Amino acid sequence: MPNTPLPPARLARIVVADDDRLTRRGVTQALERHGYLVEDFENGQAAVERVGAGGVDLVLLDVMMPKMGGLEACRILKAMGTGRFLPVLLVTTKSDTESRVTGLRLGADDYLCKPVDEDELIARVEGMLRIKALHDDVSDAKERLTALSIHDETTGLYNYRYLHDRLTTEFKRAERYHDPLTCMMVDVDGLARFNRVDRKRGDDVLVVVAEILKRALREVDVVARFGADEFLVVLPSTHFAGSVTVAERIWRKARQERCAVDGNETKGISVSIGISLFPSKDVKTKDSLVSAADNALTQAKQSGGDRICVYQQEGYLYTPMDPESPGPGVPRNAERDRVSETGFAAFKAKRAVSERPSTRGSAGGPDISNKDATASALSSRDEQKFATVVDPGARVKAPAERGKDS
Repeated sequence: MPNTPLPPARLARIVVADDDRLTRRGVTQALERHGYLVEDFENGQAAVERVGAGGVDLVLLDVMMPKMGGLEACRILKAMGTGRFLPVLLVTTKSDTESRVTGLRLGADDYLCKPVDEDELIARVEGMLRIKALHDDVSDAKERLTALSIHDETTGLYNYRYLHDRLTTEFKRAERYHDPLTCMMVDVDGLARFNRVDRKRGDDVLVVVAEILKRALREVDVVARFGADEFLVVLPSTHFAGSVTVAERIWRKARQERCAVDGNETKGISVSIGISLFPSKDVKTKDSLVSAADNALTQAKQSGGDRICVYQQEGYLYTPMDPESPGPGVPRNAERDRVSETGFAAFKAKRAVSERPSTRGSAGGPDISNKDATASALSSRDEQKFATVVDPGARVKAPAERGKDS
């Protein structure tokens, strides 16, 4: 074998398996002289285990080896189904035509005859690696197209195509196991004011909101871009209390972000949120779940935006404190997955007693009022269907204060 090294084609990791120490050493050294990373083994089983660990670009297998021969190792390697092309070269004697034919039928991509000539070895290895590079390019392009088909290009979130399939799955699971399911529609208020400055400015706002949504959710939750300025969130196994907790978290984080509008002027991001719940009287299908969330969002927008509206039978009004403060309006995040609607009713009653004006006074935190306390603020239709967070940045007046105004 010549000792003059050739310029490396590309850095690749190659596994060599041969029970003959001299042959294995000669092949390994020849490949290393040409810039390849080589790991050598004395039987096919060890080679298969190494390939299973990942990061291997090509395998050279001697046909006759103890424990596991090259033909069996080749069959296993080709059956692994990693999704990536892995070239396998068999090393045989010139007279062993039968083994070469069998190996090619098992999926081997090429073969070498002993004694191995270094020039032929490098030429065949380079040829197989070029083919692998083409296969990898096609696989990468396919993966990119698949990602684009289910992701929104601007925000990187899932698109409606993926959401439709996932929501179908989650709704069927909720029906089967009688599990709660929340659908949340989030709309960026006044996105046009950012777009008037620069179209990219509006896209930047959408990206910021998308990041807020991702940070506010669990791995099992799903968030997707639903429209030009809308996002849809699916929260499996989430009760009324949990949905309100998440909505308030998103609302607060958005208010804390500062985005340039005109010149040096900066504004926080305002979002309106509509929430629908399953199971409930008016939600029987996944489409009605989305429709209810959309109706709740419309109610929030028609009330002036920057509001949270829950579509359900029992009215519930809460007002967050200043965005910088966590506020006692809803249960803590840790309670999200274990508070039922019944339990949350008890929670509200207890909180209402603890926050009476007589004990907290006008300087206290937000009031939590029941349906009767807010009846005058809602129409009969809205009273039955919606519970709206009115002006979330402000504190609801205590009953005593409202009496003074009258």
